[in-house]
Amino acid sequence: MATTLCTSRLQRDENILQMLNGSMMRKVKSKIWKKPRYFKLQDDCMTIWYDSKKTGHSKSSFSISDVEAIREGHQSEILQSLADEFPSSRCFTIVFRGRQGNLDLVASTPEEAHSWILGLHKLIENMKNMDLREKQDQWITDWFHKADKNKDGRMNFKEVRSLLKMMNTDMHELHALRLFQMADKSRSGTLEDDEFVLFYKMLTQREDVLKIFNEFSKDGNRMSLMEFVDFLQQKQLEQENTEDYAMDIIARYEPSNAAKKCHAITFDGFLLYLLSPDGSIFNPEHQNVYQDMTQPLCHYFLSSSHNTYLIADQLRGHSSIEGYIRALSRGCRCVELDCWDGPNGEPIVYHGHTLTSKIFFKDVASAISKYAFKVSEYPVILSIENHCSVEQQTVMAEILKQILGDKLLRSTIDGKIPTVLPSPEELKGKILLKAKKAGGLVDYQDGNTEEQYTGEVTDEEEGADLEEDGYRTDSKKKGKQKSKQHLSKELSDCVIYCKSVPFNSFRHSSAHYKVYEISSFSESKAKKLIKETCEEFIHHNTWQLSRVYPSGLRTDSSNINPQEMWNVGCQIVALNFQTAGEEMDLNDGRFSQNGHCGYVLKPSFLRNAESTFNSEQPDHKDGYHPQCFTVEIISGQQLPKVENSKEGSIVDPLVRVEIHGVPMDNACKETNYIDNNGFNPVWRKILDFTVHVPELALVRFVVEDYDKTSKNDFMGQYTLPFASIKEGYRHIHLLSKDGTKMSPSSLFVHIRITDLEI
Repeated sequence: MATTLCTSRLQRDENILQMLNGSMMRKVKSKIWKKPRYFKLQDDCMTIWYDSKKTGHSKSSFSISDVEAIREGHQSEILQSLADEFPSSRCFTIVFRGRQGNLDLVASTPEEAHSWILGLHKLIENMKNMDLREKQDQWITDWFHKADKNKDGRMNFKEVRSLLKMMNTDMHELHALRLFQMADKSRSGTLEDDEFVLFYKMLTQREDVLKIFNEFSKDGNRMSLMEFVDFLQQKQLEQENTEDYAMDIIARYEPSNAAKKCHAITFDGFLLYLLSPDGSIFNPEHQNVYQDMTQPLCHYFLSSSHNTYLIADQLRGHSSIEGYIRALSRGCRCVELDCWDGPNGEPIVYHGHTLTSKIFFKDVASAISKYAFKVSEYPVILSIENHCSVEQQTVMAEILKQILGDKLLRSTIDGKIPTVLPSPEELKGKILLKAKKAGGLVDYQDGNTEEQYTGEVTDEEEGADLEEDGYRTDSKKKGKQKSKQHLSKELSDCVIYCKSVPFNSFRHSSAHYKVYEISSFSESKAKKLIKETCEEFIHHNTWQLSRVYPSGLRTDSSNINPQEMWNVGCQIVALNFQTAGEEMDLNDGRFSQNGHCGYVLKPSFLRNAESTFNSEQPDHKDGYHPQCFTVEIISGQQLPKVENSKEGSIVDPLVRVEIHGVPMDNACKETNYIDNNGFNPVWRKILDFTVHVPELALVRFVVEDYDKTSKNDFMGQYTLPFASIKEGYRHIHLLSKDGTKMSPSSLFVHIRITDLEI
């Protein structure tokens, strides 16, 4: 098969050879659980399986495509705890995409560890550099290996029937036999290498795309340059430098050199283009930072995490620095630290008054220092919930200064008291503290040391969200005056642009607060303000930062709907990143634009203090321009199986399209379901929506397995900003519940967006 060349090239690498031969290493889960496992790279150079015995069968395996990173040495809490037993040179960690747990390994020798680390890096890089044709060849190879039950390198018809069920399709046996016999050129009764490739291509023949191709191709074999230009202009609505763009697409995706020479594109090249990022529903120009990053910090939405240290529930969950690493690696720009007095004068981070485990503040600071700017260079805010004594607050300050160094912002950027917040551009590479501060920047800049170092305890620290829901005791009702907390001068002085202050009213904030101060709102408080004083909330968010956090009643780490808060311009909407679901899909969708940098510029009507915008009545605002969004769900390709489904079961897929935005825009419509076909279902269903505020809207495509007796099962989804949608014939590449890619699963759609007359 085509991937053989790639595999042969890799097999000449000495580190890959070591992996192909296999190694006995220790798989480590805790200080006690350290068991030997035999790890071996399979001949496809894409799969690693491991077992307890060299001669045994595979018990578990993972694909290189599931690996996000390799960490050398003691770069996990478990391996750090075993530093005295296993030297750093023998240890490494395999980090998986999504929410799958990491794999901590200890090799027998430093040389063996080094070989696996280098080999894994090479395999990951090889995977990244594969073009679409190579990836398709790899998928074919993967299916061949899955179907070849007796591992004899060929497939009989019984194995093909089993394969079709694995591929999620209940094809009629006579039709399947006909395709099998057409592919069996050798008449041997089995399919080998190229015969299986032919069989796979017949299975995946795209009649929907062929119909479009033939509409523009005169001879049905290829499109000339101008025919392709016509398609791009008429169907894809590409208007700028279309001829040059067409030439570029042909150069990158056309597999036939003969077609390339005459600037034509064949059907294979046309399909590769439609499956590529250029044919995606997501505007490729938005994959880079394209927005103005020089506006005040309060003019942006920030990707934000709640109780970042938790990787499970809020009561008994495990606290881990892994929570910070994962959040920052996803572009999160505001992380939370709940800080408490720890043993031996060492501050700790955990969810206070619960059974969640504890981690040292210094370990969190080290993780943040290392990962803060790996995926985004724009500023990170540390939201400190401070429950520490003055002494341990001072220790916290020293730890931050020592570990973060120059990254920690300790003075205003120009030495002056700000009248507006600085921009993300001005704060590149900086880490800001959001915490209580004694006095203001005036006192700090003037060197005033007479101020008593106290600060008001914030609503979040007092559990105001529980109080609002009637879960507080009488002694802590609202009538009680806010308590004061003594503050360490050293820690207080590190708070520059994000001084935490309690919220009283918007009138009070406007009269008494500064631009560098920030209030936090429980979700119930924020919802109440949106309902009662929507326009005031929007105005407040044009000049000052607001943070919204989930109710304390969400002990299962469920999430709030961030869209409600974004609709009024709240910049920092803190979500439990460890919890997959619709809310995190919306967050991932919102921040998929602007280069995944974690900052998205708010629409102009949420930045302008004179704006008359009201999210409850958007049709009353100046510049109201509703749009009609028409999407035809044409077909699906190789949709995934439902998790934990019965062996041999085949899905009945349907597609739901959801609009998330201001209340007037919230809507969902769906297709019919297709019986027993997750491999290549065809719907051709047109769905129409009116979008009143396109600038705030998100579109979520959800694929589910229809069940007439119970709730439909989730299969995959994709969420993106309405403003990032490309019109025309587009593929939607589905993501799992964890937000990881599910190649080659996709939907094929046609999109049109038109202005509505008002």
